[in-house]
Amino acid sequence: MIYRKTTPEELDLILEEGEGYTLEFKQNVNADLTKELVAFANASGGRIFIGVDDNNQITGCKFSNALFSKIETMAASCDPPVTIFIEKLPDKKLMVIHVPEGANRPHRCTKGFYLRNGASSQKMSTADITAFIQSEGKVRFDQQLRMDLNWKEVLDPSRLEHFLSLTGITQKSDTANLLRNLGAGDEKEGRFYLNQTGILFFAKDPALRQPFVNVICALFKGTTKAYILDRKELAGNILENVEDALLFLQKHLQLRWEITKDSLRRQEILELPEVALREAMVNAVCHRDYLEQGAQVMVEIFDDRVEIHNPGGLPKGLPEKDFGKRSVCRNPNIAALLLRCDYIEKMGTGIERIYAALKNENCPPVKIEYTT
Repeated sequence: MIYRKTTPEELDLILEEGEGYTLEFKQNVNADLTKELVAFANASGGRIFIGVDDNNQITGCKFSNALFSKIETMAASCDPPVTIFIEKLPDKKLMVIHVPEGANRPHRCTKGFYLRNGASSQKMSTADITAFIQSEGKVRFDQQLRMDLNWKEVLDPSRLEHFLSLTGITQKSDTANLLRNLGAGDEKEGRFYLNQTGILFFAKDPALRQPFVNVICALFKGTTKAYILDRKELAGNILENVEDALLFLQKHLQLRWEITKDSLRRQEILELPEVALREAMVNAVCHRDYLEQGAQVMVEIFDDRVEIHNPGGLPKGLPEKDFGKRSVCRNPNIAALLLRCDYIEKMGTGIERIYAALKNENCPPVKIEYTT
């Protein structure tokens, strides 16, 4: 057996955390199982818990040789076959299907090609499949283990605690298991390591561990970059950088005051809607290409506009016409953690919320430019 067995303590944590990038719950075995098998094999691997409902409650399943054989047949029917390891938890009447990352990707089932995207399995289009094949061999940044770092020394407990408070997850004594199930690290040769996702969310001084992850904010005089009035380099974790960038924007954008019939209190309204600015910032830190060295997320304020740049352009497999309509994650593990703490409401909907917020406030429409 090459899989890591599920302990009772870890199971409690998994049920509390819920589904994620590497975790899927199913109440029973049905035809959709092959979709989940190939989605995990095409991504970074994961575990499928059979006997858990959509509310994270254990309903149990009946063990039988016929059921085990059915699951193995479904895995073998994928093209190429998906390797699985079946673990039985008889005390809880649960079955855990361990799916390692596929060695011969991409895999497909009779319904097509699927890829794990956040906490769901998304069907790949022809363009997605072509881009996937072309990009095989490229290091997936957010899953890369930091074997050069001692995770206990670099972990910032306060940042982890803050994230858990946002998600409603209870802090457990086994921190390594907690981080592993969040997708922030993994084991290799018996030792646990943080991955790049864990560094960006939970490390002390993340910019010292990974260069070019800071966010640069600048205020310019007029409509060009000739004169800088204020500049700030944000060096916090990924959540802090979003919040601090918003504070910089709030500080330098104009306010208006409004009293409505529903309230006699004066309401401050930013000249650009905060929801649009927040969505743009989250999009920038979530979907940037962290493998592009020497480039950083930029927030620039001019007299007539705000520009937010993120390095890397569109992910492969996402044509310009589909931008904002469907989700192709460059950093799916980062996106999954942002989804957990409600910084992302739903995959692929952020751009639509920007359009809607600007329209609702009678602001000029957003202008989106793509770089290669």
